[in-house]
Amino acid sequence: MPAPDEFKNRLFPVLQDIADHFGTPFHIYDEAGIRKTGEHLKKSFSGLPAFKEYFAVKALPNPSVMNIMKEMGFGFDCSSITELMLARGIGSTGGEIIFTSNNTSREEFHAAAADGGCILNLDDISLVPKVPEMPELICFRYNPGPRRTGNEIIGNPVESKYGVAHEQIVDAYRKAMDRGARRFGLHTMMASNELDYRYMVQTADMLLDIARTVSDALDIRFEFLNVGGGLGIPYKPEDAPLDLVSMGDEIAALFKRFGETNGYTPQLSMESGRYMTGPHGVLATTAINRKDIYRKYIGVDACMSSLMRPGVYGAYHHIDVPGKSGEQNREIVDVVGSLCENNDKFAIQRPLPKIDDGDILIIHDTGAHGHSMGFNYNGKLRPKELLFRVDGSVELIRREETPEDYFATLSFEKNVLSPSGN
Repeated sequence: MPAPDEFKNRLFPVLQDIADHFGTPFHIYDEAGIRKTGEHLKKSFSGLPAFKEYFAVKALPNPSVMNIMKEMGFGFDCSSITELMLARGIGSTGGEIIFTSNNTSREEFHAAAADGGCILNLDDISLVPKVPEMPELICFRYNPGPRRTGNEIIGNPVESKYGVAHEQIVDAYRKAMDRGARRFGLHTMMASNELDYRYMVQTADMLLDIARTVSDALDIRFEFLNVGGGLGIPYKPEDAPLDLVSMGDEIAALFKRFGETNGYTPQLSMESGRYMTGPHGVLATTAINRKDIYRKYIGVDACMSSLMRPGVYGAYHHIDVPGKSGEQNREIVDVVGSLCENNDKFAIQRPLPKIDDGDILIIHDTGAHGHSMGFNYNGKLRPKELLFRVDGSVELIRREETPEDYFATLSFEKNVLSPSGN
């Protein structure tokens, strides 16, 4: 969807000043919008006895943004050693971090246990004996297989590499208990960018049912149930937003009934990333070339290394040209970068106002999986990140990459092996 009106109303009048000072391209994130969404999330689930958001670090792994999450009382969902380092680097530890990796290595297990530990969320029953020292609190990621249909983006659970199968879930907790686990959580991740709140309610209901099954078999209680992430945002102007209030009310009712029947109510956890920051970030890029052949092309100074979702997924990101609006003088164009790949396009056959060299284009909804999915193919370098503070100031929170960064891994001590068999 286009950036929330509050963000646009603050950003567009000062956009040229920001571009003149910092230079394009850049991702810029709206602190006020992020905080507003965080408070809305907490309020929507206030009907539950306990609720905890773990921000998905993969969506926007920047300490300045993560500090905002921490100030709102959120924890962090991490899936790699470097994401653990980011969360711990801003002072989070223990129960403030949930580590959900897959195909987990021994090094990752040791990192998860270090520096105050974290909540360990295991992706497979085979990992139980591989955990160097079983923590007191353990969680498993559940995959329902054919019992559930994944949403359009995340696909069929039977084909997913993630999670413990339905037939294995009781035995997984039993094996963890045999190694010393005494406290328990349950996790799943069934959707990505889901706009139908009822799907998420069904996921919560599914977890409550599995919790009952495991509890009855092993006589245990669950401290938390984590419905994962996947809350969607309306990328297209005509898309209706997720009804978070109804989602919270209906899940609260399910948890209340569970508590009345089972004598306790677990905490509801989730790990929203896109929902928290996606609409509150944009990519600003300048038109630098125009090409008229079989189609009209607008070349900009960003490329797919700054935002890969349109080129790789065919994802729609709305585009504004500040200062130019209305239906007159619109033309159908492809908005393209300079990568040596024909899918390096931010928009294909999109009606936009007539764009001249020097115009700034705003590509919306890049606050999640924008900069973080960047890459260096073709030797292209990732852009800077800015934070639009509540007080109206604009702060550099990550500088752009330089050729020195790109070549840094080519500086190393000589290391040559002559295998004995040769």
